[in-house]
Amino acid sequence: MSNQLPFGFTFAGVACGLKKTGALDLALIVSDRPCAAAATFTRNRFPAAPVLYDRALLAENPAGLRAVAINAGIANACTGEAGLADAAAMAAAVEATLSLPPRSCAVMSTGVIGPRLPLAKIKDGLNQATPALSPEGWEAASRAIMTTDTRPKTAFRQVDGCGIWGMAKGAGMIHPNMATMLSVIVTDAAVAPVVLADALRAAVEVSFNAISVDGDTSTNDTVLVLANGASETRFLRENGFLAALTDLCTDLAQQIVRDGEGATKFITVRVTGAASDADARLAAKAVANSPLVKTAFYGGDANWGRILAAVGYSGAEVDPARTDLWIVAGTLGGVGAGLAPAQGDRKGSPLQLVQGGQPPAYSEATASAIFAASEITVTVALGLGAGQAIVWTCDLSHEYVDINGHYRT
Repeated sequence: MSNQLPFGFTFAGVACGLKKTGALDLALIVSDRPCAAAATFTRNRFPAAPVLYDRALLAENPAGLRAVAINAGIANACTGEAGLADAAAMAAAVEATLSLPPRSCAVMSTGVIGPRLPLAKIKDGLNQATPALSPEGWEAASRAIMTTDTRPKTAFRQVDGCGIWGMAKGAGMIHPNMATMLSVIVTDAAVAPVVLADALRAAVEVSFNAISVDGDTSTNDTVLVLANGASETRFLRENGFLAALTDLCTDLAQQIVRDGEGATKFITVRVTGAASDADARLAAKAVANSPLVKTAFYGGDANWGRILAAVGYSGAEVDPARTDLWIVAGTLGGVGAGLAPAQGDRKGSPLQLVQGGQPPAYSEATASAIFAASEITVTVALGLGAGQAIVWTCDLSHEYVDINGHYRT
């Protein structure tokens, strides 16, 4: 994959002792030239210190970033002014170690909320990471940011002669609202900071902001994109770059859901015919976040009443007499797609469970078989307008409780 990576970036992942297991826990990404940068951050009212630091950094230096350092194991959240100083010290240590200009390194953290960063360990890790930097280091970097993830999450796209590569981490505390969720995306395209920011916001809205594992929004959620312009491709507007960036973000977002803590099923929730797109999003997220819906999917129980109940309390405009509900085994395409699964993913015909707010005659055995599938699409048609939305989620299993009941131990 290294010959396809964006030019001018090197990567490293090392173990500096933040994880009790001794696994990789410090990632470093460096550009050989200044980058335009843009980011979206958590809207949690307890933002972590690295979120506060990076917000200020991007406002000050949106065209001059050179690196990002990410630690796993400790979130540096709810640590007050001392935590903010630690984030600044972590960034300064990267800049000093790599002889980079001041205020040119972003930082991210993920892990347990509350403890301070052990800066001595991080500085030792930077001394390990610096000689390890290489274009081939992307896989180690993607592993170093994992916490309860079971596998690294990476994606690559090409557009008009330039490359876009991204990595993400996240498996629990996932309900992005800009997600614990982090993502770094790098490209050798030349994109002005304002264009990059517009493209990232648009891409995040239909990707990272359209997933949910457990309805919890982390204190640390960050999606950061760096564009170093090392290729010959210059984007004056979003155009094709936006489509490629959105596709990459959607890929990473879906990987997060598929690796949700304890998840056994990947569920697509589509709402069509809403009074507005905003209403459709409200309804889809209510279904995706409902513990009752998610546990029904886990148990293979075709309890469609829970789905309608979630739509009904979502805040979206609803007319029961116009509401229809279908389920199908498989994953559908975008919100404008029909009811059949995507080509190459055909696993059966859609089954209508509700027509005009009431159940028609249908096979309970067929419904149960669909709910037992590993990939399921729910389509709720509200019959009120042109609003539509799609949200990806997973089921809620016993293992999720086991993981989060002992997270700190």
